[in-house]
Amino acid sequence: MRRLLVRYGLAMTSVVLVAFLVPLGLLARSLAEDRAVSAARQEAQGVAALAGGVAGDDARLEAALLRVNAGERRTTVFRPDGSTVGAPPAASDPSDAVALAAATGSALTARAADGVEVVLPVVDAAGVSVVRTVVPDAELTAGVREAWLVLAAVGVVLLTAAALVGDRIALRLARSVSDLSAVAQRLGAGDLAARVEPSGPPEVASVGRVLNGLGARVDGLLTAERELVADLSHRLRTPITALRLDVDSLPDPDDRARLAGHVEQLVEAVDAVVWTARHPAHRGATGSCDSAVVVRERAAFWGVLAVDQGRDLEVDVTDAAPVAVAPDELGAALDVLLDNVFSHTPDGAALAVRVEAAPDAAVRVVVEDAGPGFDAAALAGRGASGAGSTGLGLDVARRTAEAAGGALAVDRGRLGGARVAMTLPGPGPGGGTVRGGGAGPR
Repeated sequence: MRRLLVRYGLAMTSVVLVAFLVPLGLLARSLAEDRAVSAARQEAQGVAALAGGVAGDDARLEAALLRVNAGERRTTVFRPDGSTVGAPPAASDPSDAVALAAATGSALTARAADGVEVVLPVVDAAGVSVVRTVVPDAELTAGVREAWLVLAAVGVVLLTAAALVGDRIALRLARSVSDLSAVAQRLGAGDLAARVEPSGPPEVASVGRVLNGLGARVDGLLTAERELVADLSHRLRTPITALRLDVDSLPDPDDRARLAGHVEQLVEAVDAVVWTARHPAHRGATGSCDSAVVVRERAAFWGVLAVDQGRDLEVDVTDAAPVAVAPDELGAALDVLLDNVFSHTPDGAALAVRVEAAPDAAVRVVVEDAGPGFDAAALAGRGASGAGSTGLGLDVARRTAEAAGGALAVDRGRLGGARVAMTLPGPGPGGGTVRGGGAGPR
């Protein structure tokens, strides 16, 4: 940003300098030319006065012209009889200007091949004589180069000063914007204590104050949320404890053991929810597991209900399918998908759970059913990962897949009903040991 601002400043300064220095350079050239022509005209007038007063005395006139022609200018007097006095005439003499001045008796200035001609007619008893002074191009541009060099030096000095001043201003502005960017990145990374010292132009300082207020507000909201979650966890402990006591009082040891396991899983789930809410900076999936093992365990758990409702449950898993998702997270996602099937399809509707290979060494976990499926609006608006909740709890599966770097897709399956597929990447290097494990009911 700093360089960009300096470049903008230099561009604007350059435009201003060109707008002023180019006309000044042209004016310097015009003044030099006018000065040289004016001096030549004065010299020609002096010679004309002398030529008119010494008619017939060419020796005296020639002596005067020798002094005049000592410089770069060449002055020649053309007599009416065709003779000349002074500088030797050129092969093209008398020139058109000389002939025109002799014919009209008017003084004029004309461009010649090697400079400018200043022509003055002189009328005497013998006729019309013409005095011509030729100003060479070198004299017409005398001092112009030096003037242009001075203007160029002035332009360089002004550009340098503009660059230095612009750099100081841009540095101040860029530092303020960089501080804002750094604090915004820290806030985005979860450092809600980050604050910026408002500086720079009023607009930038105002953004800094707003950013500080935003950070403080988010910090306050998260603090309030954590306190609410902590209070909720305490409120849940009481009914869970009462439930555990009720389970312990059951006379049947098998039922007591089975329900006690469910209670422990409920406690673990509540603890996981509370921990997640208290750690908002936690992002992404952690751990890994063999999805085939998790799918078999969850299918066995839900198979009891499938038999009770007269459903055919098809389980098709490979020998090993490691994924970069913790077993409890994958189990929770599968429980949500299977619970959707049992909750939103009629009794007797078949379902299937499959684990299959996907491109790029990924694994696809698929849950299908023979129910009515999702309507067209649900498929169009929510059939792809990241499109939002369908209202059937699919957000849990979607978040699990996306946290691992995968995706969730919803469409119609081969059984005629809904098909939900979680595509999960395999565990990368250092992604943890591939391990099996199950998840209790959710």
